[in-house]
Amino acid sequence: MPVESPLAATEPPHDCPRCPRLVALRQESRTEHPDWWNAPVPAFGDPDGWLAIIGLAPGKHGANRTGRPFTGDFAGPLLFDTLEAFGLTRGRYDARIDDGFGLRGVIIINSVRCLPPQNKPTPAESRACRPFAAAQVAALPRVRLFVALGRIAHDSAVRILGLRPAAAPFGHLAEHPLPDGRVLIDSYHCSRYNQNTGRLTPEMFAAVFARAIALRQISATSRP
Repeated sequence: MPVESPLAATEPPHDCPRCPRLVALRQESRTEHPDWWNAPVPAFGDPDGWLAIIGLAPGKHGANRTGRPFTGDFAGPLLFDTLEAFGLTRGRYDARIDDGFGLRGVIIINSVRCLPPQNKPTPAESRACRPFAAAQVAALPRVRLFVALGRIAHDSAVRILGLRPAAAPFGHLAEHPLPDGRVLIDSYHCSRYNQNTGRLTPEMFAAVFARAIALRQISATSRP
């Protein structure tokens, strides 16, 4: 079983029927790997945090297997090591849901909750899953900064946060301010492909969270 969701009331059902293609893949994975999680993956982290990371979707051997975002796949170590370097974790990540690892001030929400073929949800699947992410954003009033990992997550975040897509193009380290003072920051996804090709380096990824922390500090000092 995965770690209990910090936003349990907003999660999709265990057998969510919204996306036929993802349901079919879920059933196939349940047959092949009956001991895996094989269901919509819940949010993970601090529900009272100031930073929300919006991810893409579960990886086959990561969250789809373990039930916890980024746990057990190639992307996990870079993400969690980076958060640890900024003091945003507790415990030690060991790629297991019983490793005692947790997040401080940060929560992770996936834009698509079920495993998609080739890690690529269709636009229709992203739209079908968006209400769950939107409900979770609405349930996080203390979050002031969002980090979108990759273009698909960015596209969902833009719509959830009420930005005009044409006015908020995706780009690594691009910043998109909201009228209420919150900010969306884009990052290339910490996927195996992006890491192996050098599209995303550890230094580039760290810069995203360094900027988020700097914006938080600026916001704190500017309040009356």
